[in-house]
Amino acid sequence: MAVTPILPSESSSKRTARHVLSVILRDPLSFISTVIIVLFMFMAIFSYQIAPYPEEGEGKTHASNTLLPPSAEHWFGADKLGRDILSRVIMGSRPALIIPIGVVLFAVLIGAPLGALAGYKGGWLDEVIMRITDLFLAFPSLLLAMAIASALGRGLDKAALALIISWWPWYTRIARGVTLSLKERYFVEAAQAMGVSDTVIIFRHILPNTISPILVQATVDLGTVILAMGGLAFLGLGTQPPSPDWGLMVSDGRTYILDQWWIATFPGIAIFVVVLAFNLLGDTLRDIFDPRQYK
Repeated sequence: MAVTPILPSESSSKRTARHVLSVILRDPLSFISTVIIVLFMFMAIFSYQIAPYPEEGEGKTHASNTLLPPSAEHWFGADKLGRDILSRVIMGSRPALIIPIGVVLFAVLIGAPLGALAGYKGGWLDEVIMRITDLFLAFPSLLLAMAIASALGRGLDKAALALIISWWPWYTRIARGVTLSLKERYFVEAAQAMGVSDTVIIFRHILPNTISPILVQATVDLGTVILAMGGLAFLGLGTQPPSPDWGLMVSDGRTYILDQWWIATFPGIAIFVVVLAFNLLGDTLRDIFDPRQYK
């Protein structure tokens, strides 16, 4: 008699989603973090409609407003070129949030299948993939991204590519570890006995079961990648002027920090708040999906 592999049912997935939502709603820090992330994502998507001076947000100068302090007309003040800082913070949320999401997504799409393939196949293929992974992990991610970005040249797209190259090994290790614990399970053995191809087993039966730990890691990594993108822009390796970018704005305002403090302070606060929100939400998801929380 043929044995059908056991996969998580739709109702089980819905129960898990409801459980995650209920935990987030009960935990004040997680709830506030989620609200902050949603608000910033909304701001990134509709930045052109929300920014009070979208032209200045994109880089148009206004000489008569040079270094204006915060006021009723310019809530966050103006920078050295007279551009409204609030508008530039709002416009800068787009590269600050959407690009890191793309970086993490591509890192997962590269790293997770490689890890699942290495863990499932084993042998020489596992050795080759994991030794290459160890080679990338031997360097701090930001330092490696800086070196790659320097080699590729300046620009937001090149900075994003540098971060993808330096971030995928983390997901390879996670997927491989989960795969090693799954490959001996009954539903995998049943699929093998039915003659299901290795590719189908990996992509249909193993990778879906790596979603929980990868989701936790990806949530935390989003904050780290946002910080890394800001660091690359601060060093002149990411977004180039006059495009709005939080890290670039902090870099431009550092020379005025004692007298015109608002130039660097408000984009710095934006980076701090978003990174903290993703880290707090990631910690909550880790507590939810940690098997040690259940008996």
